[in-house]
Amino acid sequence: MELAGRRFRAAFLGTPAFAVPTLERLVQTGCDVPAVLTQPDRPKGRGQQMAPSPVKEAALRLGLPVHQPERVRRPEVLEFLRGLGLDAMVVVGYGQIIPQTIIDLVPFGIVNVHASLLPKYRGAAPIQWAIANGETVTGVTTMRIDAGLDTGDMLGKWETGIGPEETAPELSARLAEAGADLLVETLIAAILGNERPEKQNPAEATLAPILKKEDGAIDWNWPATKIHARQRGFQPWPGAYTTFRGQLLRIASCRVADEASPGEPGTVAVSNRRLLVAAGAGSALEILDLQPPGKRKMSAADFLNGQRLLENERLGESQQ
Repeated sequence: MELAGRRFRAAFLGTPAFAVPTLERLVQTGCDVPAVLTQPDRPKGRGQQMAPSPVKEAALRLGLPVHQPERVRRPEVLEFLRGLGLDAMVVVGYGQIIPQTIIDLVPFGIVNVHASLLPKYRGAAPIQWAIANGETVTGVTTMRIDAGLDTGDMLGKWETGIGPEETAPELSARLAEAGADLLVETLIAAILGNERPEKQNPAEATLAPILKKEDGAIDWNWPATKIHARQRGFQPWPGAYTTFRGQLLRIASCRVADEASPGEPGTVAVSNRRLLVAAGAGSALEILDLQPPGKRKMSAADFLNGQRLLENERLGESQQ
């Protein structure tokens, strides 16, 4: 990737696994990446050992210099980036707001890969909320960062359907690869002077806020289609959970049942060794896999082998 007879030079700012394909694609296409900025190592797992971000691991594997400032807005970070002689910066899920002083540093601006069809699903969790809200189509958008929350001019889009059983991790993997390709196309268009920026229509904007633990709580008054969508969208965290006999019960996988509701919302029924739960609007949800408190994930059949359900027993009663 060249500009005026020399290699195009771009710093990369990113943190999660979603950003890794874009970083790899930049290197593969010959872009000069003199610095990779990512979040500092954080405690992870039961042992709370310090762990690097997926982007840091990828950058080290690619032989790229890694920098992990606690705050990107600090003056020394600005001066460091200014000294790199950059043409552009690429941001994918960095995790910090980029100040205007850095936005103004580079001639081609800062290009971001966002995992939605903007202006829909601005914010931290666009993949999760698109699935949870029952969307059937989504995609990725490249945009030029400005001072707002995902409000910059759109530079390119790629659209795809959402599979009826597709989970957030599965969709994220597909969008990450597509976003990497779109980012390279966007930079090439900018270099060639073929860029066609498009303003976002604020009236069409929706938000995808950062997920909270309580987002995973199931309300059995919801239709089964909504519960199923949220269970797929909120993987791996916060997941989907309810209560059974006053204890937490995680729903690892489920599907909308063909049968009508077996009773009041939350009522549990067994049909041909299948575990059904009544939901709203006369619908029913079939639980395929679940995790009782303090136990491993198991199939619904194994759960039923170890439990004797009472007549008209209900899930989620302690939440109501």
